Amino acid sequence: MERRIQFDNDAGESLSGTLHLPESPVETGVVLSHCFTCSRHTSILRWICEALTREGMAALRFDFSGNGQSEGDFTDSNYSKMMDEIGSATRRLEQEGVRWIGLLGHSLGASVSVLYGADADRIRAVCAIAGRLSGTMADRILSPFQQQEMERTGQVAFTSRGRDLTLTRSFFEDARRFDLPGALRRMHKPLLVVHGDRDEIVPVMEADRAGKEAAGTVTVEIVPGADHMFSDDAQRRKVTDMVVSWFLRQSRS
Repeated sequence: MERRIQFDNDAGESLSGTLHLPESPVETGVVLSHCFTCSRHTSILRWICEALTREGMAALRFDFSGNGQSEGDFTDSNYSKMMDEIGSATRRLEQEGVRWIGLLGHSLGASVSVLYGADADRIRAVCAIAGRLSGTMADRILSPFQQQEMERTGQVAFTSRGRDLTLTRSFFEDARRFDLPGALRRMHKPLLVVHGDRDEIVPVMEADRAGKEAAGTVTVEIVPGADHMFSDDAQRRKVTDMVVSWFLRQSRS
């Protein structure tokens, strides 16, 4: 069963999500977070949710505020707010009777899932797909011209996925507060890192670095030929099967 739901973040903004539930009540589930300027409808997230449900697990994919169908201004988005929203999503999943909760994030969603999951006792396992886990390094999304504009005006306008958006200096200041390698070293829980070796956005070496930093039980899987969005159906199916099998093992251990 799949249905659209709404739930509030800590700022009182309504977040849009898609809740996937098996026919029988379950106590295991996963919260999935999308990439920068994306939405919960990213193909890799949809495929994984549908497969999790077929295997008897609940899944909740949602739009961060200012993205997709959620309320909020994209300009107000930052790492802190996204982490809080993952917390809101886990509490919403708990309302369905789910007690064992895993996190999965793609790209930027992977980074914030690791940051949140490292210190949240309710999170039992984390999967990071195509994430930049050696550090937030948010400035890398700006061109040299945009960096100059940021220094001069404190904000920069850009277009992504057909939307005209703005980032302010506060986004980057907030990002610098967080230590991703430190979060990996604190994460004494299962971690799965998945990356395509043809990722054109985040270098595949990020996955190897994460594997060396992680203190807990870490598994690194490199998908040959896969790009950042896992746009090839065969590769997306491989990742889906891999991720779902891993979550099933963790939930039963």
